[in-house]
Amino acid sequence: MKDKSGTREWIARGLIGIVLGMNLVCAIDFIARPNLYLAAYELSGEVGRVVIIGFGILFLMWQVPYFFALYHPRRFKTSLLQSILMQTIGFIGESLLLRTIPSEHAVLRGSIFRFVYFDGGGLIFLILAALVVGLSANPTGVLRPHEN
Repeated sequence: MKDKSGTREWIARGLIGIVLGMNLVCAIDFIARPNLYLAAYELSGEVGRVVIIGFGILFLMWQVPYFFALYHPRRFKTSLLQSILMQTIGFIGESLLLRTIPSEHAVLRGSIFRFVYFDGGGLIFLILAALVVGLSANPTGVLRPHEN
């Protein structure tokens, strides 16, 4: 039984690690190479550079619970749940934001759509990780550990 539990933990870590890794790559790239993203967000100049770096810093700081969830998804179930909630907020917020961008801003819409796709995929992986380690929704909809 313990081996099966250990395998499940590693599968969950793999799923969480994929999401964390992709989020970190995005954050670091925004910080290290902001000029690559200026046009995608219809920004320019020093203000645009600083805005993109600021996004990268925000992306980086938002990853804290993901690290704890990656380390031990069952022990730090609260961090996994926080990660799921954060990913959900990103997915829903970006989806709503996308609806407000006029069609003549096709490049900007494409950039925001990539975040919707990115966060939606990450959300699926995190939910799968929670299910793999035995977290499930109780009747109130709150995730909790399975009772054995």
